[in-house]
Amino acid sequence: MAAPNASHDVLSQADLLQRRLGADLRDRLVDSIYTDAGILNRRYVTVRLDRRRDLDRALDRVITSRIFGLPLMFLGLAAVFWVTVTGANVPSSMIATALFWVEEQGAALFNSIGIPWWITGFIWHGTYKGMAWVTAVMLPPMAIFFPLFTFFEDLGYLPRVAFNMDRFFKWAGAHGKQALSMSMGFGCNAAGVIATRIIDSPRERLIAILTNNFVPCNGRFPTLIMLATIFVGTAVSPAMASFAAAGTVVMVVIIGIVTTLLVSAFLSRTVLKGEASSFTLELPPYRRPNIGRILYTSIIDRTLFVLKRAIYMAAPAGALIWLLSAIHVGDQSLTVIISTALEPLGNAIGLDGVIILAYIIAIPANEIVVPAILMAYSGATRMVDITGLAELQGILVGDQGWTLLTAVCLMLFSLLHNPCSTTILTTWKETGSRKWTAVGALMPLAIAFVVCFLVANLWRLIAGV
Repeated sequence: MAAPNASHDVLSQADLLQRRLGADLRDRLVDSIYTDAGILNRRYVTVRLDRRRDLDRALDRVITSRIFGLPLMFLGLAAVFWVTVTGANVPSSMIATALFWVEEQGAALFNSIGIPWWITGFIWHGTYKGMAWVTAVMLPPMAIFFPLFTFFEDLGYLPRVAFNMDRFFKWAGAHGKQALSMSMGFGCNAAGVIATRIIDSPRERLIAILTNNFVPCNGRFPTLIMLATIFVGTAVSPAMASFAAAGTVVMVVIIGIVTTLLVSAFLSRTVLKGEASSFTLELPPYRRPNIGRILYTSIIDRTLFVLKRAIYMAAPAGALIWLLSAIHVGDQSLTVIISTALEPLGNAIGLDGVIILAYIIAIPANEIVVPAILMAYSGATRMVDITGLAELQGILVGDQGWTLLTAVCLMLFSLLHNPCSTTILTTWKETGSRKWTAVGALMPLAIAFVVCFLVANLWRLIAGV
């Protein structure tokens, strides 16, 4: 019995000493080490003039300051979105025109040689249409966004983002390195989940995994940019339209960051309660960006990889939507029947049945939400070719009666809803737990429904609708 009692005494004494030393012991130790190193450096080391090092320090005094750090971070993010919004419209229209021309020619060829209409429709107006829409909607924004994001990554700015966000994650009971995995989530939430491996604490890593979905991935940006451009950009003068749209997307991102912190705080104080760990972040020197590496990483490893995955998902999704529109029960298509059944749920959260149906079909990939919505709205076995925002606005606002409330709720739902199937599978592989995988998939969906329900009904109450 002596050994167990001795072990208990040692653990009790260790716990007592830990309480006396305080939770910031590691921070004080690191601070002491760097202070002593600085004293020794000033006494015994002669440093030749290093203008580059002095420039790094001067930049960090501004970029990582408590006053300017966060505003500069969001300003840089707004600049990236502004360039993406203004630069993607024309290429998207050109690509859509070219791809839809191919569709018309292919369908005409099939008809001329006597191919049955249902084969022509399934291949060209379903499968091909879904792939064409995803390519036209996603390729230009990704081809602009990813190189800009990779530029800041190669420059050495992301560790500064982690430094600026560290105190907020400390308040939430999460790990400061979560800011880095969150940054990776902007490209792909599955990559953000994998990036949580840099967090040593299993508890804090699990928090980072479960909340990474609240950072909008690249698959959700086309939806956000489209809504911001149509419903916010058109409400201001043409000169300010792109700025207003970019600012709206940044506001959505800020809501996602705030949600990440709030959910992290909730988890760390309830089901994942535990002592917060600390880490020492050494800011690397700024680097001269390697343009060749940036282009290769952003175009080959990211843009084309994500686009390929989206096309793989869009092909069966487009075929499914075509089948739902082509198959009739009585005088109504399956699309109409299912979306009508989902209409009360959609209306309760400020959306409609077609949007809910599109999100069910788009579980494999967020990139196909907009094409799914537009193809389902056609109410037939094919949809009209939309090659510009004016035509898109005419369908959504003029034909389907979308309002600003619809746009706001859809942006919130797009931000908060369940992760795609790839992220869910990655969560399962990283956690090895069905329970936490289910939590990671269903918790965001529940939050999305609750938030949209509250916003929609509060909006209607104030507006008297």
